[in-house]
Amino acid sequence: MGFPLLLTMPSHMSHERVAVMAAYGARIILTPAEQDMDGAIRRAHEIVAEDPESHFMPQQFDNAANPDVHRRTTGPEILEAVGASSFDAFVAGVGTGGTITGVGQVLRRQHPETRIVAVEPSASAVLSGGPAGVHGIQGIGAGFVPHVLDRQLIDEVMTIDEEEAFAMTRRLAREEGLLVGPSAGANVASSLRLIERDGLTGTVVTILCDTGFRYFSVDGFIDDPTAN
Repeated sequence: MGFPLLLTMPSHMSHERVAVMAAYGARIILTPAEQDMDGAIRRAHEIVAEDPESHFMPQQFDNAANPDVHRRTTGPEILEAVGASSFDAFVAGVGTGGTITGVGQVLRRQHPETRIVAVEPSASAVLSGGPAGVHGIQGIGAGFVPHVLDRQLIDEVMTIDEEEAFAMTRRLAREEGLLVGPSAGANVASSLRLIERDGLTGTVVTILCDTGFRYFSVDGFIDDPTAN
């Protein structure tokens, strides 16, 4: 479209994620890792405030268009693809809150019995009432409660350690041929834990959010192939 893109990101984001955006021509400003997404958002607001006439900030954590696109696309796609007469649960990690809100509202409207289960990192379990913290499950656990998140929709919040999420990404790659990112691993691991804990025998839906190609540089994401 010809618009210059300026992105603010915490410095602990993967090298691949930064490199991909740079390859598309974006300018990247990295903020201190310990400030997590809060710091990146504050820096973005500062940039806009310095020259509001020249900048537009979509504000993904606050923009109602975020959950709306999932109401119009992802939710109906799940209903069509799965074709189930009922859903035991929908399990999704909370980053911006757009996916779980938009999809959850669609599933709950069509199947009121569906349980909506949120997933967040145990190291930054703010939805569970814990403190914000830095963690390795990129894409979820922003360290605050997003404005677009419909908390009334959520029946349960599950927490997960990054080691468990990373272990599931490796399992999905080796057993299913699916190379996915840490948040997808967190979603699947939490879904399996829910199924085993509650003895669910129906349909449980979750989201594989992105590819694992963005995370090879993240410590612990893959096993050392040269180790004995």
